[in-house]
Amino acid sequence: MPKRVTMATVAAHVGVSVATVSNAYNNPTQLSPATRRRILTAAKKLGYRGPNATARSLRTQKTGNIGVLFTDDLTYAFEDKASVDFLAGMAEASYGTNYALTLVPAFGETLAPAELIGRTAVDGFAVYSVGERDPYLAEVLRHHLPVVVCDQPYCPENVPFVGIDDHAAIAPAAQALVDAGHTRPGIVCIRLDRERHDGLVSSSRLGDATHHVQRSRVQGALDVFHAAGIYDVPIIERYINNKHTAVSATRELLELFPDRDAICCTTDSLALGAYACTGGRLAVTGFDGVEEAVNLGITTVDQHNKRKGAEVGKMLNALIAGAPARHAVLPTEFIPGRTAGIRRDL
Repeated sequence: MPKRVTMATVAAHVGVSVATVSNAYNNPTQLSPATRRRILTAAKKLGYRGPNATARSLRTQKTGNIGVLFTDDLTYAFEDKASVDFLAGMAEASYGTNYALTLVPAFGETLAPAELIGRTAVDGFAVYSVGERDPYLAEVLRHHLPVVVCDQPYCPENVPFVGIDDHAAIAPAAQALVDAGHTRPGIVCIRLDRERHDGLVSSSRLGDATHHVQRSRVQGALDVFHAAGIYDVPIIERYINNKHTAVSATRELLELFPDRDAICCTTDSLALGAYACTGGRLAVTGFDGVEEAVNLGITTVDQHNKRKGAEVGKMLNALIAGAPARHAVLPTEFIPGRTAGIRRDL
């Protein structure tokens, strides 16, 4: 029978202590990259598969997993470049930390909050863009695990948070439409609340909206238009954010208000739908900075979603290690593009 390869076998082969080999797997930041690489290369050569995850979990009372709570349809989330970039950033932050990402979907006909969160074995949660008073977020907080909220809801200082100033960030895009001479803009946004609504947005729905990101972007654009003396600004909402609804939202806006000369969209997916729907013959602005929109010349705001995901991952790792709660408000970048200046030709 072949001799069992252990951590001690690797340590003897490399000429380091067993604790150093353990750090190569469990605390990689304690070693230089060269030392860790030498240990992992030797382990692979000797056939050592690394520490047993189950045994380590029992010993340390840690699962080695980080939960990422999504309340968007995962089918869409994996099509939406902003969501994909966020997850890529989180994955990048987890590299070398001995943590794996576990997606926790809470959309549509899913388990009740207590059952879904209760059966998720993780050491901490990243909560991605949920509404105020969301029952799944409330259940996560009841478990008293390390938690980082990303984007929304806006949180008190004692709840770790990573996001942007959405109200201020969208202002340059709206201003670009004003500066281009457009006087009859419309706004297209995604869901403002957990309660489903598709269509024209009333002032009361906007004021009562529990999805802070969309409410802030819409209000930020309205404030720019109002400052320019433009008060007739209809808003169309779509509950589901995908290619079909992005096109249908633009169609509804132009059917109800055929005189619109520009559309300010609160996501790039909506802007791409508006651009496709109008054949590029109407001024459009977006928000997110996804590659497809930027390459097409869409006037947009880059919120650097991959960097945001990485910041969430790093903050959560630090919290699990015992760091205090903090807020991080990240910068955004206005990308002028060309579509804000398109003159209506429909």
